[in-house]
Amino acid sequence: MVILCGIKNCDSVKKARNWLEGRGINYQFHDFRSDGLQRERVQQWNRAVGWETLLNRRGTSWRQLPQQTRDDIDESSALALMLENPTLIKRPVLELNDGSVHVGFNAEHYAALFPTK
Repeated sequence: MVILCGIKNCDSVKKARNWLEGRGINYQFHDFRSDGLQRERVQQWNRAVGWETLLNRRGTSWRQLPQQTRDDIDESSALALMLENPTLIKRPVLELNDGSVHVGFNAEHYAALFPTK
């Protein structure tokens, strides 16, 4: 089962959902806010793509962190922060049947992941 993770009101998540639905691709949506976020899932994403890819340094949540926290960020503190505040995760996170994980939405990248038959 393809799983799309994110926050339902995020523009990038909306684009990804519209893209998948427009091509008839079945997926399950996992909302960080309403469905929660498990440590194991974040650790799996970290193993697949790395914490630097997962961490959204462009959003408001990042800018609201104390400067010292941002300056001292490392893998351990980043994962803890993402679990505490899932809006620090770059969205959407796409989990495919083959176990691969893809972060962010790009139509060309999704088209390569889901070639038309």
